[in-house]
Amino acid sequence: MAINPPSNRLWWKEPIHGIELAWIIIAFLWGVFMFFFMIAWHFIGDQNLSTETYRVNPDKFVERVEEFATEYQVLDETGAPVDIAGTPLVRPPAGGDVYMLGRLWEWWPALELKKGQSYRFHLSSADWQHGFSLQPVNINISVHPGYEHILTLTPTQTGDFGVVCNEFCGIGHHTMTGIIRVVE
Repeated sequence: MAINPPSNRLWWKEPIHGIELAWIIIAFLWGVFMFFFMIAWHFIGDQNLSTETYRVNPDKFVERVEEFATEYQVLDETGAPVDIAGTPLVRPPAGGDVYMLGRLWEWWPALELKKGQSYRFHLSSADWQHGFSLQPVNINISVHPGYEHILTLTPTQTGDFGVVCNEFCGIGHHTMTGIIRVVE
């Protein structure tokens, strides 16, 4: 029961007022503009990643990452492997391919990259869906088992950057981290 009920109960048959019609047209045109601008922003905004995605056997990807880590593992002056919190530190060649594996509950291995060099990152999961969130750069990708996600990254700052899982992956989710170290 309305306080001021309309005189004509069939309100949808009433003519639209000019100001109301103008706002409807403005809202529609704004929606169309934003739809096409989102597409354009992908190309002119330099913030969205252009990635490639391929099907991959999770076991084969794990083998490839382990081979990569063994081939490029950093050794100290005594020849012993260097690790960061139990994760091997790997230094791939500048401008080369980099492999990272998400698995319960770690991003593996730790990487050491050169500033200003472009790298092709190959990401996949061995078990569940995980999130690859590079902090504080704010690069976020959902990583799925059975799919290899490839993106090109060029580090522009030196320092240690954290990789965290931003997709809930189980009881150890809060401990799922990795590290990417960028050096001169």
